[in-house]
Amino acid sequence: MKISKKAAAVTPSATMEITAKAKAMKKEGVSVIAFTAGEPDFNTPQYIDAAAKEAIDKGYTKYTHVAGIKELKRAIVEKFARRNGLNYNEEQIVVSTGAKSSLYHAVYAVIDDGDEVVVPAPYWVTYTEQIKMAGGVCKIVNTTEKSGYKLVKEQFEEAITPKTKCVIINSPCNPTGAVYTKKELKDIADVCEKYGLIAISDEIYEDLVFDGNTHVSLASVSDYMKKNTIVIGGVSKSYAMTGWRIGYLAAPTEVAKAISGVQSHTTSNACTISQYAALAALTGEGGEEFIRNMSNEFDERRKFIVQKLSEIDGLRFPYPVGAFYVFVDVSAFYGKKLGDKSINDSLSFANALLSEGVAVVPGVAFGFDNFIRLSYTITKEEIEEGVKRIKNFVEKLN
Repeated sequence: MKISKKAAAVTPSATMEITAKAKAMKKEGVSVIAFTAGEPDFNTPQYIDAAAKEAIDKGYTKYTHVAGIKELKRAIVEKFARRNGLNYNEEQIVVSTGAKSSLYHAVYAVIDDGDEVVVPAPYWVTYTEQIKMAGGVCKIVNTTEKSGYKLVKEQFEEAITPKTKCVIINSPCNPTGAVYTKKELKDIADVCEKYGLIAISDEIYEDLVFDGNTHVSLASVSDYMKKNTIVIGGVSKSYAMTGWRIGYLAAPTEVAKAISGVQSHTTSNACTISQYAALAALTGEGGEEFIRNMSNEFDERRKFIVQKLSEIDGLRFPYPVGAFYVFVDVSAFYGKKLGDKSINDSLSFANALLSEGVAVVPGVAFGFDNFIRLSYTITKEEIEEGVKRIKNFVEKLN
C-alpha cells in the first residue's frame, strides 16, 4: 500500500521519538534521566479528579456541542477577561482535544494552499508540520541571541512577501523559555496591521512566567490584533492535565464558527468528562493556589538547573524566564567523538548522550541544530544526576 505524499512529507515528532527510546531503555532496566517531557510531573489536583468522577456518576458521558459545553466556554470567557484583559463571548470560544488540536484547526481554517506563515525559529516542532499539512508554506525566520531568540520588527518585515498571510507567536516559548514583553508584542502588532496579517498566538504556558515578568496576550495589545488573532490556550500545563486532552481557542466570531465546522469533521467534541474536569480546574477554589505552588517549584528547579549547567565548560544557553525548558547550545562539541561515535549535529549528540543514560531533545526538531532542549519537569535530585552525567559525557569527548 502506498501512502499519500502529504503523509510522507510529515516529519514525526522528535520529542515523542526520543521519549519513547528513553522509556524503552527504562523498561529494560537501564538508568535514564529524561529531560524530554513537555508536561508537568505533578498530579492533577484532587478537586479536578473529583469533578470528573462526579460527571461520570451524573451520566455526563454523551456527545456535547462540537465547540464545547456552555459552562466551560463561559469559564474560559471569564478567564480571558480576568487574566488577559480580553473580552470575548461564548461564540468566540472553541474547546478541543488539546491545544495541538486547537492549533491545527486554527491553521486549517485560515490558511489556503500557498499562503505563507512566518514562523520564528527556534519553534515548537509541530508548527511547521501543521502548516505543511494545511497546504501552507513555512517562512522560517531565525531569531538571534541578541534579541533573546524573539522575533523583532525588522526581521518580521523582511520576511513578508505578497503571499504572507499569518505569523505564529509563542510566548512563553517552547523551547527557549523566552517571554515577549508588551513592547515587543506591540512591534509585532504594528507590522501585522501595516501588512494586513493575522496571527496565531500560542499561550499554553502563560501561567509559568518567572523573575517578575508578566505574560501579555498578543490579542490584547491593539484593537487590530484583537480582531485578527487566534489565541490558543488550555489546561494541560497550568493544571497538570496533559492526559485529559483539553485545549481551547478564542477567535473572531466568523473564524471560531469556521474552526468549529472543521472540528465537526475531525475530532467532533472534546471528551465530555474531561470538559467537566476542565470546568472545575478553571472555576475551583484550589486552582490559583495549585498554579502558584507548581510555578514556585518550577522556578526553584529552573534556578537549580541553570546553576548546574553553567558549571560545564562549553555550554551556552539563553536564560529562560518562562515555560519549563532550557535550550542549550552544544555546538562547541561538534567534530568530537565518543569512541567510534562522531558528534556532528544535535541528533548525533542526543543519541550519543542517550547511550550515557541521559535523554534530551535534539535542537534540529526546533529548527536550531546547534542546540538541545532540556525540560526541568523532574526532581532536583534527577536534575543534579542528569547534569552530572552530561558533564561526564562531554569530558569524555575527544
